[in-house]
Amino acid sequence: MIDIQYLKNKILSGETLSREEALSLCDVDTACQQELWDAAEEITKALCSKTFDSCSIINARSGKCPENCKWCAQSAHYKTKIETYPLVSHEECMSVADMNRTAGIRRFSLVASGRKMAGKDLDTVCGYYRELRDKGGLKLCASMGLLGKDELMKLYDSGVTRYHCNLEAAPSYFSTLCSTHTVEDKIETILLAKEIGMEVCSGGIIGMGESRRQRIELALELLRVDPHSIPINLLCPIPGTPLENEHPLSEEEVLNTISFFRFIHPSKTLRFAGGRAKMSKENQLKALRIGMNGGIMGDMLTTIGSKVKEDKELIKEGGYSF
Repeated sequence: MIDIQYLKNKILSGETLSREEALSLCDVDTACQQELWDAAEEITKALCSKTFDSCSIINARSGKCPENCKWCAQSAHYKTKIETYPLVSHEECMSVADMNRTAGIRRFSLVASGRKMAGKDLDTVCGYYRELRDKGGLKLCASMGLLGKDELMKLYDSGVTRYHCNLEAAPSYFSTLCSTHTVEDKIETILLAKEIGMEVCSGGIIGMGESRRQRIELALELLRVDPHSIPINLLCPIPGTPLENEHPLSEEEVLNTISFFRFIHPSKTLRFAGGRAKMSKENQLKALRIGMNGGIMGDMLTTIGSKVKEDKELIKEGGYSF
């Protein structure tokens, strides 16, 4: 039987959970989930910053991706109705960055479809990043696929200090969702980014048909790369993709999953990402209290996110400074 108080006290004393202890969280049932949430909130209050870690993204290159990720609207394998374009213009990139800077958002990332950003496109976005670095006021991040060391170094030299590459799902489940690359391919890129001095942002998507155990396995797998930030996305089923009819997780199970991640990553930034706007305000506030201490603000890639003013009000109500 799971002993939530024992696990919580072990974490608060500075220890980490063993794999077996982490997997024992699978045994949480309705009768003890409130105890789990309360314990996760106590860990968050004790070990995490009270300042919310805000970021925003721009869809820098959209659609026509050769990868076959079953959740993704941008895959060329599926017929979705997203807008496609080769590379965002300089004017659009700078305009969105200026809006984020004015709104007080701390981080800004260009996110590009495709297996990797390379060649002239990479040179162009590095020029964007150099200009953004020189203007100041924003920490710069990038999400540009399975890059090699030389490509990552170009970004780093242009001012990018954090690289984003989600593991997306536990290795035991990922291969059922994508066959054109692997979790190990992702980890290789992540470790190269760390090797050259970048911070790392890496998490995943929940609600893609995986088991609770596999969600915990994803949290455990992330220990291998020790990310600074862990985005937790809720699947937004996109018409035309193989997961278009996937049933969403209950909001209670989303809260349970956030708690699992907080127990396994007690002091990390857990980042609210895609899909959260579908949750009730009450449960978004609970999520903030039990673990979500960062978030992507504004619109997402191919789905509508929440608006910045509303986000700020919610964040303050959840007990964080902005």
